[in-house]
Amino acid sequence: MSYLPQVIGARYISGFIVSARFDDGTEKYIDISQWFKGPVFEPLRDPKFFKKFFVEAGTLAWPNGVDIAPEALYAARESTKRGHNKRIERTRKTRRSS
Repeated sequence: MSYLPQVIGARYISGFIVSARFDDGTEKYIDISQWFKGPVFEPLRDPKFFKKFFVEAGTLAWPNGVDIAPEALYAARESTKRGHNKRIERTRKTRRSS
């Protein structure tokens, strides 16, 4: 049986980037807009609605019923938007020094 990651925490960063924390201690800055395909994701393009995400059943979800599989979030590349990499590196250094 392979590992099925679970999101245990999330916070808004900027734009469509969310910091997701997984049950194995991994934290990733993920640009959720990579999944904005199809009409069900249209409401998420509105920044006010996007920020209404919450953690439910081990993944990110929104009030309109949209969620993204936790394994997709876990496998996603971290955001490479300018300025976010410094925060990611700080998070990693902090976690390692604990």
